[in-house]
Amino acid sequence: MYQLIRNLLFCFPPEEVHHFAMGCLKMGTRFSLTNTLIRNAFQFRSSQLEKELWGLRFPNPVGLGAGFDKNASYLNELEALGFGFVEIGTVTPRAQPGNDKPRLFRLPQDKALINRMGFNNDGVTAVKQRLINWNNTANSRMIIGGNIGKNKITPNEDAWKDYQICFNELHNEVDYFVVNVSSPNTPGLRELQEKEALRRIFGVLQNDNTGKSNPKPLLLKIAPDLTQEQLDDIISLSFEMKLSGLVATNTTVDRSMLSPAGIQKSKAIGIGGLSGKPVQQRSNEVLSYLSKNTNRQIPIIASGGIFTGEDAADKFSKGAELVQVWTGFVYEGPAIARKICTYLAR
Repeated sequence: MYQLIRNLLFCFPPEEVHHFAMGCLKMGTRFSLTNTLIRNAFQFRSSQLEKELWGLRFPNPVGLGAGFDKNASYLNELEALGFGFVEIGTVTPRAQPGNDKPRLFRLPQDKALINRMGFNNDGVTAVKQRLINWNNTANSRMIIGGNIGKNKITPNEDAWKDYQICFNELHNEVDYFVVNVSSPNTPGLRELQEKEALRRIFGVLQNDNTGKSNPKPLLLKIAPDLTQEQLDDIISLSFEMKLSGLVATNTTVDRSMLSPAGIQKSKAIGIGGLSGKPVQQRSNEVLSYLSKNTNRQIPIIASGGIFTGEDAADKFSKGAELVQVWTGFVYEGPAIARKICTYLAR
């Protein structure tokens, strides 16, 4: 059924379809009867899938990665679809429009997306208020992660200030934090993956974190394009700064794994981060390397090319503690969390 709906939706621009589809879902969950029908259709409940990590109880290990619900606008709707956790953001201190449209593109022949969104979001103040409203009214077990970044106009030497602002503003409203320095769509951002830049950011955040009565798990999201030497630096820094975990991986700037038709189309599209099936192999390689060389002492949320239960199980076999989908949601549809959970429960 979703294949037919997807074929129709794919006739329209991706970003507009995203907002239209989530708007329809929001309308459906407003009414008691349709809300119940949606939850019964898409949620999969099983105590054997519950996961204890960082002192948090995840209803299931299947989450939705950052970038889908940038502004914490669809938490109720995403919970209805059965996700165990949702990572909102990337959130920046000040609202920003992101890059010019069009900035999201499909490559159906490769089951991939290219995006150059550019951290478009409503800013930390607006997002914080939505999270306060959610926490005050929702009776939910879904875990909320806060993915934080810097504004485009903030120079890299002052980036730590932006992360600190977002961290402190959202601290009481989210369950864990992810520092995003790996998006390819903010100029110069990936330079912050270097060890000294990360040391400065996490030094400030951990100092603030330990001074609070309820410290939150603090994770780092990395790119799949890092060299082995850079991965070794990440591992070393993770132990040094006592990071709670890693998210592996973000989108890639590499196009070599695309089909010939996909490569041709990507050239016409231009710059942006590639996600979906083509990034799966490299993401798995990074996941395996990190897991092996940390002796599984640093929990990893795996992301990149997850479309099926088999894909998720493969991530777990390579050392992941949790998994996140994004592009798979677009291609597989709103039942993706339930399908993965059903497979894992078997």
